[in-house]
Amino acid sequence: MLQQITVATPDAEKFKPLLQSAIRSELKTLRYGIVRTRERLVDFEEQFAMSTIEFEQKFETGKLEETLDFIEWWGEIRTLHLLEDKQRSLESACVR
Repeated sequence: MLQQITVATPDAEKFKPLLQSAIRSELKTLRYGIVRTRERLVDFEEQFAMSTIEFEQKFETGKLEETLDFIEWWGEIRTLHLLEDKQRSLESACVR
């Protein structure tokens, strides 16, 4: 469902490129964060010889104890999901 946000400004023509630039900049930051987070996930996968998907399933169902490493791994997964959600939101934005 497409929703609209209204931004009131006295000079829309000057504001529009600023907003577009801010979105591009935030997307660049998000992409970098996604790459770094995925790298951390790979580190955990190698350390524990388990894929992140397998870990996530086992951790959610209580089949793994809550060690500090596992809680950190879980946090990285949540961070990745959050960053990817933000990226999708910004990539789907249209400034007119």
